[in-house]
Amino acid sequence: MPSNQVDLIASYWTIAGDTYPGAQSEISPYTLQERAEAASKAGWRGMGLVYSDIVHSIEKLGLPTVRQIFQDNGMKHLEVEFLIDWHLACERRSVSDRMCKELLDIAADVGATRLKCAAGLFEEGDVNVPLMRESFAILCDKAAEYKVNVAIEFLPFSSVNTIDKALAVSEGVRPNGGLMVDSWHIARGGMGFDEISKIPLELIKGVEIDDADLALVGDVFNDSTHYRKCCGEGQLDLPHFVQAILDTGYRGPWGVELISAELRKLPLDVVAKRAFDSTMAQFVNARF
Repeated sequence: MPSNQVDLIASYWTIAGDTYPGAQSEISPYTLQERAEAASKAGWRGMGLVYSDIVHSIEKLGLPTVRQIFQDNGMKHLEVEFLIDWHLACERRSVSDRMCKELLDIAADVGATRLKCAAGLFEEGDVNVPLMRESFAILCDKAAEYKVNVAIEFLPFSSVNTIDKALAVSEGVRPNGGLMVDSWHIARGGMGFDEISKIPLELIKGVEIDDADLALVGDVFNDSTHYRKCCGEGQLDLPHFVQAILDTGYRGPWGVELISAELRKLPLDVVAKRAFDSTMAQFVNARF
């Protein structure tokens, strides 16, 4: 599998334009068609879909047109996000369950095969592993009815914030449940890329790659939301990350999640090409 056969997914925020997680509106200022065309032209083979934006696009365009946009532009890898609070036992869980149903319905409607979620977002303290495993099993069973995989992102600002904790919550729960392995999350979580070898191949439900400087800008959430960098433009050893992922046996598509105040101000075509080209450069010397 040479590097020119690697499929890249433009995660939602990479080509969303001037918006970001937690913004007043997370709906892209660009139309879905504009983003899909820019992605296709640059070489991307997949896109990420955030709840508010894809709901907006479907309401505005209708499902047949949305499907046609993805088909016309060769977007064969689609993912939906971002689910939180699925493990709680309160009103927030009810809200999460409703969003989960909508996201899975959308996934089925457009052909998305992955649901991205956090585990204990902004929560502190010890993880109730048995309870979270039980809740994760319920979530995975829901997704399995739609033939969708569920990928936990072990974010540094969540209670499940390390590979070890993520394995404790997900390993052996359900075949369609596992992890999203993100270079930024590993680095900012204080882990090394060698720790990727702990993760069984069957648990890798997705991979994301992006760069960062070694020093945080503000707190970790601020750094995550505004200061990620194109691959090769920061200080992370991304060729090491790539090789560590490949050494697990993973040969699926790679997401690129660039959440950057600098990049979101640039023209869409410029960002799409710069993000794509800089990422593909990380595979030049990889051993497949």
